[in-house]
Amino acid sequence: MRETASDRLANRVVLGLLLGGLLLLGWVVLRPFVVPMVWAVILAYATWPLLARLRRLFGGRRTLAAAAMTALLTAAFALPMLWLGMLLRSETANAYAAMAALLAKGPYQLPEAIAGIPVLGSWLQALLDQFTGDPAAIRAQLAHWVETRADESLKVIGGVGRNAAKMGFALVTVFFLFRDGERVLQQARAVLHRLLGARVDGYLAAVGGMTMAVVWGLVVTALAQGLVAGVGYWWFGLDAPVLLGAITAVVALVPFGTPFVWGAIGAWLIASGETVNGVGLLLWGTLVVSWVDNLVRPMVISNATRIPFLLVMFGVLGGLAAFGMVGLFVGPVILAVLMAVWREWLEESAAAAAGGGAPPA
Repeated sequence: MRETASDRLANRVVLGLLLGGLLLLGWVVLRPFVVPMVWAVILAYATWPLLARLRRLFGGRRTLAAAAMTALLTAAFALPMLWLGMLLRSETANAYAAMAALLAKGPYQLPEAIAGIPVLGSWLQALLDQFTGDPAAIRAQLAHWVETRADESLKVIGGVGRNAAKMGFALVTVFFLFRDGERVLQQARAVLHRLLGARVDGYLAAVGGMTMAVVWGLVVTALAQGLVAGVGYWWFGLDAPVLLGAITAVVALVPFGTPFVWGAIGAWLIASGETVNGVGLLLWGTLVVSWVDNLVRPMVISNATRIPFLLVMFGVLGGLAAFGMVGLFVGPVILAVLMAVWREWLEESAAAAAGGGAPPA
């Protein structure tokens, strides 16, 4: 029996519905692992040059090189976190003892510059008078804070556990990307070529360039800011400069985030009577730490991608708000692809205008 046009249309509709249903079911199954897979792609791409060296070192054995590279990445994430955890445990006890000793000194007067702030100054002074005048009030308030923050602490612990599980899935995924990354990339490129044609090469180049630029721009700048801020914490007499520098480096992944760290610490030093050290730290943060962000990040990202730094900043902040931490990298990549499409359209329009003249009015 000969197939009619209506039969072919019905077959295509049924095939389209089946394919759409399979894609929807696939999304439902893979949705919990999307973020770990994105992290795995970012890690694999950013560390691929080191993987290539390991492959040469191991005589081209892909599985062995992938296992060694994955072990290195695991150690790079796990060891600093363990070290920070142990350091945080000891330094938290020291900070609690120092705060308790400070509050137990008796009547305490805020510096005139802070006490003179309307509303805020009087409120802070009354709060300090309450704490320093009645030690029992301190214990009661601490107990109240512990009780009210118990649920939040459990949520934080649960969030840490979920993020650790996601990182585990990302490391498992990155092993297979290290081993079979070229094959996966070839298959993805073949599919995209069928959908978009040869222009997909420019889009992939934009994705790769922006990913590498953002990785280096964010990570290197954050490490540099943490190091410079740590030097300032040590110079101005803080007890845990390494821990505070590490916290500053983590916060520095978000553009313009470090002033909330060194600014709060400087304000605390001023409030505790160490005016010279507090003002010095604020000046160090403003004149040195912030300029690392203002100079290094734009230079690395904008110069590498030919994309205005303002657009990169919007991509980082918008991606962070939309996708969480992985959005720090995904947001700029999305805008980089949009910029590549925009430039391609402009070039095509310019070529069409040059070849066919101005369009008729």
